[in-house]
Amino acid sequence: MPAFSAHYTLEDIAELSRRDDLADDETAVLRATSDARSVGYDTVCVPLTNEKWKARWRELCILSQEPEESADRLAIEQRAEAWRSKPAFFRDEVTISRLEEADCVIPLISDWLELDASDDWVRHDAEIALHQELAFASYLNAQCAILPPPSNRTQVGSYARAINACLASIPFMELSIRVPIYDPTSVLQVPSRAPSPVESRRSSAVSVGMDETTGTPPESNMTTWEMWDTIRTICGYNPRLTLALDLTPPLPLSSSVLDQWSAEPVRHLWLPASAFIANAKGYPVLPKGTQSFIRDIMKLQPNVILSGTRAKKHARGGEAAYAQYVRHLEKTSPAVKAAHTAGTVENFAQGYQDYLQAPLQPLMDNLQSITYHTFEQDPVKYRNYEEAIFLALSEWPNPGKVTLCVAGAGRGPLVARALKAIERSKKEAFVYAVEKNPNAYVTLQERHRNEWGDEKVKLLYGDMRTLEVPEKVDILISELLGSFGDNELSPECLDGASRFLKPDGISIPSSYTAYVAPLSSSKLYNETRAMKDPKAMETPYVVMLHAINILSDNGGGISGTCGPRIQECWEFEHPRKDAALTEQGLPLTNSHNARSAKLTFHIPNAGVLHGFGGYFEAVLYGHVGLSIHPDRMAQISKDMLSWFPLFFPLKDPLYLPADSELTVSIWRLTDARKVWYEWYAEAFLPVPSSSVHSPIWRDTLSPMSPSADNSFLSPVASTPTIVTSPLLDVPQLTLEVPAQQPERQKDGVSLVKISQTALHNPGGQSSWIGL
Repeated sequence: MPAFSAHYTLEDIAELSRRDDLADDETAVLRATSDARSVGYDTVCVPLTNEKWKARWRELCILSQEPEESADRLAIEQRAEAWRSKPAFFRDEVTISRLEEADCVIPLISDWLELDASDDWVRHDAEIALHQELAFASYLNAQCAILPPPSNRTQVGSYARAINACLASIPFMELSIRVPIYDPTSVLQVPSRAPSPVESRRSSAVSVGMDETTGTPPESNMTTWEMWDTIRTICGYNPRLTLALDLTPPLPLSSSVLDQWSAEPVRHLWLPASAFIANAKGYPVLPKGTQSFIRDIMKLQPNVILSGTRAKKHARGGEAAYAQYVRHLEKTSPAVKAAHTAGTVENFAQGYQDYLQAPLQPLMDNLQSITYHTFEQDPVKYRNYEEAIFLALSEWPNPGKVTLCVAGAGRGPLVARALKAIERSKKEAFVYAVEKNPNAYVTLQERHRNEWGDEKVKLLYGDMRTLEVPEKVDILISELLGSFGDNELSPECLDGASRFLKPDGISIPSSYTAYVAPLSSSKLYNETRAMKDPKAMETPYVVMLHAINILSDNGGGISGTCGPRIQECWEFEHPRKDAALTEQGLPLTNSHNARSAKLTFHIPNAGVLHGFGGYFEAVLYGHVGLSIHPDRMAQISKDMLSWFPLFFPLKDPLYLPADSELTVSIWRLTDARKVWYEWYAEAFLPVPSSSVHSPIWRDTLSPMSPSADNSFLSPVASTPTIVTSPLLDVPQLTLEVPAQQPERQKDGVSLVKISQTALHNPGGQSSWIGL
């Protein structure tokens, strides 16, 4: 459940302090807290300081009109230097002074502090004041403070440097920066804020870089997200730096730009009463665009700060109506509803969102019973397996007994499902169950004795890669898949187990495909970095992805050569028909299981790449399959619990500008002892070929030509070719891949390389799966 905070302004506090019903030891802030709780709020959000502090700071730090030699001015200068050396408040300059007052208060740092002022000395004195305010908030045991947003884009680096210094000097406290969700003026190309209207006592010079004619800084089109990205990058992704996302601007009905925030540490939503509109009955409601965004962001469970709700802006409902409405949006959020619905993967994964787990090493390690038990809770996977076995038996063309083999039987769930499928098909059949784990084999023996008997099942103990079975089988069944399909060595295991099959035998699964997508997630980046071990940044992890944003889209990009937002890496099929085998039926080497892929993604909006999401889709038999592909899993195996995606982290974040193209190279490599992955990425920016004079890498297949307005930054319409999932035949689920453009359009665009990552995990130096 999200928490709710009521915002009290200085005027609200002043009004409360004049009330006659205050008890002797009750302050205005304590009354505000009790009033807020009485209408359902959890905390209050209050300015830490008042106008008296603002007036003193301006008197000390802003240049007066007095002559420089005047006694008054010299006295003020001496007081200012004394304050700079030992900053401190007077009691009547702060709104909170007692520990019990601060207990349920989120303090607001003074919004007039210009940490990004154009004047150097204004910034200097504002930073001193910021340290002073945060130190006082820390003294009062405040767990979090909300800072004013940056407003001068040309000095966002100075703002970030000041915040970083505060994070270093004020331990434990979380600093949350109030940032507008987007800046409408950046769309309208309105110049950013003029330099500070105040002038420092120490300098009256115009800052370097100002426009000589207007005195304003050079225009910057930096979006509010890009400003946030600059700040958190300069602050080193400090986990105590979070976001208070200001929803004051009206939001569009749908915009992929807003998806950027879902991968960020959003702790608070600032929601003023002015953002609400009145419905037909006069009650406050939010516009549809804001409704949609709040429903989506509720998966992060932010604290909602409601401001101006006591101003009676709407005819009906009163103060409580605003929080009640937002609670209604939270209850109707798809993510929240799924988390509270038994049987969904979101409900099953409670507590595991964005939690890094090392993949299993099934050949090197023997799994514990609790691990088997967890996977056996998945009804969807076993239902689909049973259906696939049933279909294979029903379509089996040969008369007589059908022989099945479950390779990797574990504690026996697939054996039980195979027996159910046999009973449904009314076929005469027999099952061999192979298992190498000596501990699980004990459970198998117990189930064999109590449930199955010798007439239906025979147990075989040993490694499927070397074990001999009494006879060739018709159907080979296995559940060796990992989050990336092949990352738990299913290809290597089935190379050995395929010896069991007759020439016309069936493998279930018959194939599986690996997919990747570029991800942004500051949470996952911080989680991997927190491990301290350098190898952690080169290790793929199993993760229930939650606070993430897929950076790519389904467009072909400006060059027209990009694929869908989630792209296929490679596929494995079973049984293999092309392997060179020994006399025992085993491959001579494992080189045939090496794979590689080079994929190009279109990045429509600016973002930061923190890694790649790895997914798989498997065809069990016919039209029955398993999938964790984000766009298709709901149609193929909805609410399947057994697999979370695989996350391939990056050692360093990679900034990607809007309309850039990301080329991802990934390899599955092997030697005699192990299998490992290596990955690497490059970023390119499409530019008009005619504007490039220096030698660069050029995409000779780029299907791009100038548009009607002579802009090279508009995509050319193309006729897509259709690539469908082998498990789906639904038009709205097709993936679009741009068709090759006519020859005359191929020379319109060149791709300029702008950045790249390191090669991760070369030679399996940090992570590998043992054979």
